Amino acid sequence: MPKNQKISWFLTTGMLLGGLLFSGCGKSQAGPPQAITPEVAVVTVTPRPVTLTRELPGRTSPQLIAEVRPQVGGIIKQRLFVEGSDVQAGQILYQIDPAPYEAAVASAEAALTRAETGKTQAEATLTRAEANLTPLRLKKERYQELVPIKAVSSQDLDDATAALHQGEADVKSAKAAILGAEGNIGVAKAALETARIDLAYTEVTAPIAGRIGISQVTTGALVKAGQDNALATIQRLDPVYIDFSQSSVERLKLMEELNSGLLKKGGRGEAKIRLRLEDGSSYPEEGILKFSDVTVDPSTGSVTLRALFPNPHHLLLPGMFVRGIVQEGIREQGILIPQQGVTRNPAGQAMVMVVGTEDKVEPRVIKVDRTIGKEWLVNEGLQAGDRVIMEGFQRARPGTQVKVVPFAAGDGVGKPASQPTTAK
Repeated sequence: MPKNQKISWFLTTGMLLGGLLFSGCGKSQAGPPQAITPEVAVVTVTPRPVTLTRELPGRTSPQLIAEVRPQVGGIIKQRLFVEGSDVQAGQILYQIDPAPYEAAVASAEAALTRAETGKTQAEATLTRAEANLTPLRLKKERYQELVPIKAVSSQDLDDATAALHQGEADVKSAKAAILGAEGNIGVAKAALETARIDLAYTEVTAPIAGRIGISQVTTGALVKAGQDNALATIQRLDPVYIDFSQSSVERLKLMEELNSGLLKKGGRGEAKIRLRLEDGSSYPEEGILKFSDVTVDPSTGSVTLRALFPNPHHLLLPGMFVRGIVQEGIREQGILIPQQGVTRNPAGQAMVMVVGTEDKVEPRVIKVDRTIGKEWLVNEGLQAGDRVIMEGFQRARPGTQVKVVPFAAGDGVGKPASQPTTAK
């Protein structure tokens, strides 16, 4: 090998060996890597007033409903309303042919006139009988005085006595005739009143004010008094009733929480109810809870709650399905935790990861009541000041020391304690 090539080879080999030695020295000086403390986002538990509500299914029904039926029979001559319109109480809806009832009124009036004429005649007969009675009585008294002195015969006295008795009988007969005539007048007046009522019933009127539906009969139809089929139906739609169903189990739980002091009644007087319609929209008017039924339906195990809602624009129609939001009470020290911080263990229990003393992670089993928006309402397991992990679960193993940062609150999280939160 030439001398220059040997020198180059020695230089290259020396540089490579020097690099390897330098690299080994650097590694020995760096030492093992240091552990990094994981970072987690937490929410600090802050109790605040929570208004608890319950969403209940319900059906609408009219406040008043009346089925229009005829009270006399006859032919419908005319329908006097527009289907689907609003009618007033007493408004004429149908006209039944009045001719036979007008004739009945005229007949009853004639019968009353005859009865009154009979009474007048009986009174005139009584007047004559009473007028004849006085001279007959005086005649008998004179004959009684004359018989002892033989001025008149005993036969004359007997005739005078018989005439007096006949006069008295005529008076009694006239009085009896007057009583009979008065009875006939009473019967005739009752018959006339009945005939007039039947005539008035030929005008079929609205028993209540409200909105009338479809007419079930047309002009020319024959109707009967007290028939099964209604001519039409009227419903009062402002306000309307809504009947809600509440489970008897939920009712017992509510009473227990109120009695224990966990809940307190919100406000005074009648409970207010808000409404959600079938399409999910909110009804603009607020209703009032009127009463709760005293009987549990054995087939459903529920109790009926009845509320009254104003319905000025007739948006609520009978039979609609709605959901009512009923206020149950206020939990003064309610604890709300975002749903993303709550998990389930293999036993199905709700649990959270809490940053405890020395910033170490510890699991905590809790009891939750219901969801409120994006949060859970916690009954047991947490107290004021607890720090619940919302983000960083992968690095937050039990017993691990962590670095705590505040959780970036979303909708419904981190409300100030002075602002009540409504729960459903």
